[in-house]
Amino acid sequence: MAFIVRNALKISHLLANNGLKSHKTAYIAVRNCGWIRDWKPGPYPKTQEERDAAAKKYNLIPEDYETYPEGSGYGDYPKLPAVGEDVRDPYEDLDYHFRRRNYGETLNIDYDIYTSDRHNPNETLRYTPLQMVATFLGSFLFLYFLALTDTYFDLRNAWQLKPKQYPKPGVVHYTFEPLD
Repeated sequence: MAFIVRNALKISHLLANNGLKSHKTAYIAVRNCGWIRDWKPGPYPKTQEERDAAAKKYNLIPEDYETYPEGSGYGDYPKLPAVGEDVRDPYEDLDYHFRRRNYGETLNIDYDIYTSDRHNPNETLRYTPLQMVATFLGSFLFLYFLALTDTYFDLRNAWQLKPKQYPKPGVVHYTFEPLD
């Protein structure tokens, strides 16, 4: 960790002396230093000792440590259950209460999908998807049937309007002559 801090200080001094305009990539490297190197998954564990070391790395006991299939591209990252933020206990004393997680907690590989403002894999719906589609289609088909019935039988009697006055030869609807 001291190595990362030392390098970050060197780069920040370099930026202060040379200006930020020509070294924007160096500034980004200082801002994100250490993150990729520290948390990047290792190679897929092949022996029991490698599995135990990977379980310790991710704060898991060896019995709970299970990896994704070899060749999936996730390396030694553990296969964790999909648990949304909304399911976790809201009264638990957490380090980061807004996201309901603790510092250093190993996350699911798809954690960004299971945040509280997105999908919850543990949610049980009140109605089945078939009931939801049937309700949607049923209500709109009922309104469509009412509109067709109204059009066919001419049931519009709430707003009595006079017939349209289209110009025809020989018919005078109004004149501009003064009344005597």
